[in-house]
Amino acid sequence: MQKFDVVIVGAGAAGLFCAGVAGQLGLKVLVIDHAEKVAEKIRISGGGRCNFTNLDNGPANLLSDNPRFCRSALSSYTPRDFLALLQRHQIAFHEKHKGQLFCDRSAEDIINMLLAECEAGGVTRWQPCTVKSIRFMASSPYGTCADSYEIDSSQGTVHCAAVVIATGGLAIPKIGATDFGYRVAKQFDLPVVTPRPALVPLTFDEAAWAPFSQLSGLSLPVQIATGSKKTSTAFLEDLLFTHRGLSGPGVLQISSYWQPGTPIRLNLLPSADVAEHLSHAKATSRKLIANELTGLVPSRLADTWVAQGAALGHNWERPINEASDKALAALAERLTRWELTPTGTEGYKKAEVTAGGVDTKALSGQTMESRQPGLYFIGEVVDVTGWLGGYNFQWAWASGFACAQGLLAKIQPDTAAKNAIIAG
Repeated sequence: MQKFDVVIVGAGAAGLFCAGVAGQLGLKVLVIDHAEKVAEKIRISGGGRCNFTNLDNGPANLLSDNPRFCRSALSSYTPRDFLALLQRHQIAFHEKHKGQLFCDRSAEDIINMLLAECEAGGVTRWQPCTVKSIRFMASSPYGTCADSYEIDSSQGTVHCAAVVIATGGLAIPKIGATDFGYRVAKQFDLPVVTPRPALVPLTFDEAAWAPFSQLSGLSLPVQIATGSKKTSTAFLEDLLFTHRGLSGPGVLQISSYWQPGTPIRLNLLPSADVAEHLSHAKATSRKLIANELTGLVPSRLADTWVAQGAALGHNWERPINEASDKALAALAERLTRWELTPTGTEGYKKAEVTAGGVDTKALSGQTMESRQPGLYFIGEVVDVTGWLGGYNFQWAWASGFACAQGLLAKIQPDTAAKNAIIAG
């Protein structure tokens, strides 16, 4: 039976990063993953260029039942720390907008960097390899640890002082997403916040959406909000019409906060005074209302929008100088406060991440160790979900780093103490 200090299950962003750090700290690390390729989510992210972090990263950009949980990890490993690592590997990057950082060349640069860090730490990888079972042992061969684990895998049984679960969530099953991490949590009686698709397109009733399905492919900047006055959340981002509903950055952002059965609110013209524009046009123009709107929104949207007037009791398909003030006021109200209720989402197959996960109440915010001794959870499998824009990757790096430090303190406390003295 082979022995390791740490077995990390999951060769994604969090797992590989944690493995590299832990290995270079002097721990003997094994990484196991059931997929043939490592880090597929990194490979496909950011249009193939990986939005690997955000300069403005902080707890306010993360969603969790316990929002304070992530503070320690995020402060211990910041975006600047990750940029320093990229610079050591001579990886070129750029800021797109709103603090979002992307590779100049390819997401493969990030994957190759993580693998190089693992190699520098002497990390062993078994891939593809399936974990069949995990057993907690009452005694340990490690002098400094009272506990240990045995893991049965398709490549044999291993003994270790600690296990790290970095298997992600349920999003994008076609690249290998499973519920493995949640099953492990439940095996050891750890609570799990009900998982749900996040950063995902929203869908609507087919009949109700029919007038807008013809707008598929149309994009425009909007303000999108959901929730009541006290719990309202809003984003200023682009919206994309689809055949089945709405997508685009704004919709993906709000989807993490949207609750089934509740409406979303859209301001299609957040930077314009629509009522003032229509009032001025009525006094100076004889154009059709739709033609006047094309100065504010794409013509396809303008035509579709005015066609909905009859169903609302207004005639918007007429010259603007012939429209009543009431009709124009209603048009302005609907353009700036369009309220509609999604019937659901596109689900895990199109979700970028999974919200919910292993309850942070059962984890240490400093080390990611659970109340089950020697069992750690990092990355997306934890109930911490970032906004769109690099925040989820930064959580992967930060939680992986915190975990590696925690592992060293648990397995080699003397080494951890010496490192602390040197750092101080």
